Amino acid sequence: MPDLPEVETVRRGLLPVIEGARIERVVLGRPDLRFPLPARFAERLAGRRIESLGRRAKYLVADLEGGLVLAMHLGMSGSFRIEAPQGDSVPGVFAHPRSDIRRHDHVRFDLMTRDLAPASIIYNDPRRFGYMALIERAELAEHPHFRGLGIEPTGNELSGQALAPLFVGRSAPLKSVLLDQRIIAGLGNIYVCEALWRTRLSPRRAAGTLVKKDGMASRRLEALALNIRETIADAIAAGGSSLRDYRQADGSLGYFQHRFAAYNREGEPCRHEACRGIISRIVQSGRSTFFCPACQR
Repeated sequence: MPDLPEVETVRRGLLPVIEGARIERVVLGRPDLRFPLPARFAERLAGRRIESLGRRAKYLVADLEGGLVLAMHLGMSGSFRIEAPQGDSVPGVFAHPRSDIRRHDHVRFDLMTRDLAPASIIYNDPRRFGYMALIERAELAEHPHFRGLGIEPTGNELSGQALAPLFVGRSAPLKSVLLDQRIIAGLGNIYVCEALWRTRLSPRRAAGTLVKKDGMASRRLEALALNIRETIADAIAAGGSSLRDYRQADGSLGYFQHRFAAYNREGEPCRHEACRGIISRIVQSGRSTFFCPACQR
């Protein structure tokens, strides 16, 4: 499943075409994705202007005129393709053949951009694990898809002191707690492994040990929060990781995977200076965890 950096990269790729555009019509290739599409989906969207395109956790959130929000989740293999009359809208290098991709086109948004040029955004999803919802803006925070989501890992809101009350007394492994979307929204397996490596913290360590007796954040918890933010920022700048089905909005591959220090490096030397450890792989809650047993404590 695409992680937050991949979703943010897709948002940025779509932004120049989508923001300020008017939806002329919506063409559906099927009535459902992972879940049934909302009732009168195409009818309710037609004619509305897209005021902004944001992101919450792993959701793309399009604010439409009239107070309606189009929330979109890419699932396992969902992606968007931009089409415009002036030429090929999907440049880039692909790791997998795309000869039959159009049979997986499920939703097409025909737009008139703010520059008064026609364009189309096509949602493609071979596995159909993605989904879309129409939500009133005033009800968004309490909608089942968004209610209970934790802190965003991309801004100063994520700090050691913000995490301390969420970690206090927790005996669960640090890796499991960090993957809990109720604590940090949108943080996925790859970036947890990388942030823990940067902070030299063991994924097996009890989360509560990073909180001091007085309830304040320890230095290591503050460092972890900073490293999470920096890991996500570095991944966004590099265009995501492009594992398996993920591609950027323009079809090109991301390159953060070339910077992995822990993830998917089982058996390779640790990249921390002066560390002679070897990256190991364990399974926690059904997910692969990569870490250095020598320096991550």
